[in-house]
Amino acid sequence: MSKPALYYATLSPPSRAVLLTAKAIGLDLELRPVNLLKGEHLTPEFIKLNPQHTIPTLIDGGATIIDSHAICAYLVEKYGKEHQQLYPKDLVQRANVDARLHLDSGHLFARLRFLYEPILYFGSTDCSIDKIAYIQKCYEILEGFLKDQPYLCGSDLTIADFCAVATVTSGNEAAPIDEFKFPKVQAWLKRVAELPYYQEVNGDGADELKVIFKTKLAENRGK
Repeated sequence: MSKPALYYATLSPPSRAVLLTAKAIGLDLELRPVNLLKGEHLTPEFIKLNPQHTIPTLIDGGATIIDSHAICAYLVEKYGKEHQQLYPKDLVQRANVDARLHLDSGHLFARLRFLYEPILYFGSTDCSIDKIAYIQKCYEILEGFLKDQPYLCGSDLTIADFCAVATVTSGNEAAPIDEFKFPKVQAWLKRVAELPYYQEVNGDGADELKVIFKTKLAENRGK
């Protein structure tokens, strides 16, 4: 049986969330890199594959799965039989994971994209305090969920942690995390970073994205 194929980019937080999930369940993927900065996700061929032209995009047999949160859940359901705590079967526990996934897609990543996308793709110089503060408001929410538990949904690591960590670590230089206001968030980031595959799968890509963001901002301001 052929391996599932993942269209991805290391600069993409959602892509890295899927890669973290695959590593956690021991799944080997066929990796197909997509250069976002060159617009490879906007080619007619890719749009035919995924009309939403987003990455990651997963091809598994005859199925095409889009959206990182859906892909993470799908991979655990199909290939992670021994890792069900990542996406629990229990309805209440699963609902909590789903809620945190929506927190990432609707707030964390949406606000990061609101800051990053105009600078990376459209020559903007707007790195305003308002946009940064808008991201930092999410840290208050995360701190609340982490107040009495090590992970976003309780005592076990889940795909919600992978998705949120990939986003937060991609923007925590532009929108710094105050260690005195958000000690639980800082401890959570360190906890997830202790995973043996973390740095290769997420840390390096997050660092690269932050460097590119600062470089593009400086270039845009110099024009």
